[in-house]
Amino acid sequence: MIEIIATIESTEQAKQLLDLGIDGLYFGEERYGLRLPRYFSREEMHDLVTLIHEYGKKARVSVNAIMHPEDMEGMPEYLAFLEEIGVDEIIVGDAGVIFVLQRDGYHLPYIYDTGTTVTSSRQINFWAKRGASGAVLAREIPFKELELLSRDATIPTEFLVYGATCIHQSKRPLLENYFSFIKTDQPVDKEQNLFITEPKDEDSHYSIFEDRQGTHIFQTNDINMMLELAEVHSVGLNTWKLDGIYTPGDDFVKIAEQFIIAKNKIMNNEWSVVDAEKANEVIHALHPKNRGLDQGFYYLNPDEIR
Repeated sequence: MIEIIATIESTEQAKQLLDLGIDGLYFGEERYGLRLPRYFSREEMHDLVTLIHEYGKKARVSVNAIMHPEDMEGMPEYLAFLEEIGVDEIIVGDAGVIFVLQRDGYHLPYIYDTGTTVTSSRQINFWAKRGASGAVLAREIPFKELELLSRDATIPTEFLVYGATCIHQSKRPLLENYFSFIKTDQPVDKEQNLFITEPKDEDSHYSIFEDRQGTHIFQTNDINMMLELAEVHSVGLNTWKLDGIYTPGDDFVKIAEQFIIAKNKIMNNEWSVVDAEKANEVIHALHPKNRGLDQGFYYLNPDEIR
C-alpha cells in the first residue's frame, strides 16, 4: 500500500489536496515545527485535524525542531494539546521529546526523524524497539543502500519523492549576523529568496533563510523521483513525502496530483514509462523556474562516496 504525505501552506490548499486523494497532511507550529511552508496557530491546527479526519485521512504534526531547555519546559503541555485534538502521528527527532512522550503516557504514535542521520536499518530498528511507528529517511542515501535498508527495516520508512533538501542548519542567526556585520538592514525570512553561491561554482544556488529555529541552507536542486517511482515501490519504499516549502499554491497541488495519479496506476499495475515521462514533463513545467530538479544521491555508487 502506497501512502502519500504532503506539507501544506493553508487550509484551502489542505482541502484541495484532500479532494485529490492525498493520504495525509504534514504541518505544525513555529516553536516546535521545522522547515514547513507555513506555521499554523493552535486554533488552525485544531481545525485542520478536524478537516483531515472528515476525509478519513491522517494528520501528521512536525515536532522535530532542535529542542533547547526552554522548549522542553512547554513540551508536556504541547503534547497534551496534540493528543486532545486527535493528531494521528507526530514527527520527532529529539530524544528528550520521546522521553517525555513515553514518561507521561501520551497516546501519540511517533515517527523518528533526525534529518541527515537516519541512514541505516539498524538505527531505524533501534528506535522501532523503543516505540517508533515509522522513520524519515535521510535525503542523501543511494538506491543500492535504500534497497537494503528497506528490506531490513521493521517499520515504514518515509522517502522524499518531491521537494527541497536541507543540507545545513545552525541555531545561530547567521544571516542576521552577516547583515549586521556589513551594516545592512535586510529581512532574512524565506520570502526574500536569498541564496549563496560557491566561489568556484557560479551555477550553485543554495537557498538560505532564517526563522525561529535558526539558519537553513538548501541544496541547489530539489528532488523529483517521478521517473523512479515504480522502482522505489518495488523495493518497498511506500511512504512518499511531498514537500512544498519552495513550491507555493496551486503549482504544488498540481504536482501532488501527478504523484497521486502515479500511485493509483502503480497499485493497479497500469503505470508505464510513457506515463512517467508525461508526468515528469508536467512537474518540470510547474516547478519554480529558479530551482533545479534531479534525483539527489539516488544514482550514486555507495563505494564512491567518501
